Amino acid sequence: MAAQLDHELIALAASSLSAIPDNDGDHTVTAAARTSNGLAFAGANVFHFTGGPCAELVALGVAAAQGVLAKDITAMVAVRRDEGKIRVLNPCGRCRQVLLDYNPDINVIVLDETGVQRTVPVRELLPFAYVYGAGGETVEEVATA
Repeated sequence: MAAQLDHELIALAASSLSAIPDNDGDHTVTAAARTSNGLAFAGANVFHFTGGPCAELVALGVAAAQGVLAKDITAMVAVRRDEGKIRVLNPCGRCRQVLLDYNPDINVIVLDETGVQRTVPVRELLPFAYVYGAGGETVEEVATA
């Protein structure tokens, strides 16, 4: 069964974005993270041509600065402005990988293919994910089978 939407978490991300002036092109996405004990933390992206951090990563950092371990983060959502409205933004590939690496049990609020908000495990967002040091069949084993 899918996890329920965390409307308060979405509202925190949205209010954080609303606090940023519309003409600020350096902070265009905000994210909010929820812990297993109900604490919530928000962060904004830091746009830079060299590749600044996404809002999800900043939210993880804000939580860490308050003593929260990544394993205690249970939910994440990001939002952006779109035609004057604030909408949920699905995480980029890098953020999906980082969230999976930090805590494979994190639930992420996303827009599905029909534009409906829903909560999914991060594992669903990154099938066949890269796993450092993962074993598996070798090329030689497959070739000789």
